[in-house]
Amino acid sequence: MMMRISKAAVLIALAGLALWTISQAGAQTLPQGARTANTSQSATDISPQRHLRRPPTRLRVQPYYDPGFDGVYPRYYPGRNAVRECTATYVQEYRPSGTVIVPRMSCFWRPG
Repeated sequence: MMMRISKAAVLIALAGLALWTISQAGAQTLPQGARTANTSQSATDISPQRHLRRPPTRLRVQPYYDPGFDGVYPRYYPGRNAVRECTATYVQEYRPSGTVIVPRMSCFWRPG
């Protein structure tokens, strides 16, 4: 824990030092003649290095199925007067944190 605190303190100190040196460098001013010569030279140096940025490629993702008007997939018509029967049980699952008991349900259609 102390290592993390000391690393964080060192990083904050380095960031503060970097910001202070940047602010000191920005505070220095150039004479008027040197300033205009420098800006014209920097504009010509930067212009050939300009990179056009392409927009990211957009991918259209579509599901493999068509859920239909009521959102049910897969579409299955069990017939008239069909009854859905379900059985629910508890089963053991082995997980890294330990064995847990979870509910499981299985259903099927039978003619009514």
